[in-house]
Amino acid sequence: MAYDYEFLVCTVSDHIATVELNRPEQMNAITTEMVHELIDVFTATDADPDVRVVVVTGRGRAYCAGADVSGGSNALDAQDRGWGDDVEDYRDTGGLIALAAYRSTKPIIGAVNGVAAGLGATMLLPMDMVLASESARFGFVFAKRGIVPEACSTWFLPRKVGISTAAEWMYTGRMVSAVEAKEAGLVRSVHAPDDLLPAAYALAREIAENTSPVAVGMIRQMLWQFGASTHPMDAHRVDSRLNFELGSSPDVVEGITSFLEKRAPQFPGRLPDDAPPSYPWSTEPDF
Repeated sequence: MAYDYEFLVCTVSDHIATVELNRPEQMNAITTEMVHELIDVFTATDADPDVRVVVVTGRGRAYCAGADVSGGSNALDAQDRGWGDDVEDYRDTGGLIALAAYRSTKPIIGAVNGVAAGLGATMLLPMDMVLASESARFGFVFAKRGIVPEACSTWFLPRKVGISTAAEWMYTGRMVSAVEAKEAGLVRSVHAPDDLLPAAYALAREIAENTSPVAVGMIRQMLWQFGASTHPMDAHRVDSRLNFELGSSPDVVEGITSFLEKRAPQFPGRLPDDAPPSYPWSTEPDF
């Protein structure tokens, strides 16, 4: 199965959706059209019951060089680019991408095959695991362009690497190697270029073939939401209700039966159709 986009290539095979940024000659720099496509692909794969895991990578020598600034010094002017005339109504487009990924119940794996700068770096932050090629470099370059970090990244990045490292990377705007990114916790593992996608798919298959899609989807939302909660009681309320609702589900029957029979499970549940009644347990704040 394939989704139809102009600047993305998205295919689904064996319950794994592969999303490829597809402007290789421009180092996959993000245009306004790509913003809409990225928002759509995270929303569409979340709604697709055949998708259990999403892998995101770039075509060519770069993952993503960030927003397309080839138009010159006005390239980040929201009014000039037709993104809005009123500051009260304007919403950062990178943030819309990040929030679409954050809302998803499907695990998202980033496979960074080269440079990831600006929006190319911040769009990785709502992903669950990031694997990197040895040639990958990450740049939170916003202060060097005279703007602040976008895509909700001042919320996401400190949760991944700590506030001191996040501050250093964002204040200096320097490029960070794959090794340094791994040591800081942004990157899960570093691979030779030819081994990057096979490693990403091995991780995706481990999730897709062995676990309940419904359970994983609920765990994903719990991890992201409660990682920023002020008290563990917030998690206790939700995990109590979810386990009550899921305890008699067909997935639990299959999970226990397959364990006792020493065979691979075949979980029948799918998202979004089989989400527990209490999901979603929270509402997104107004902008």
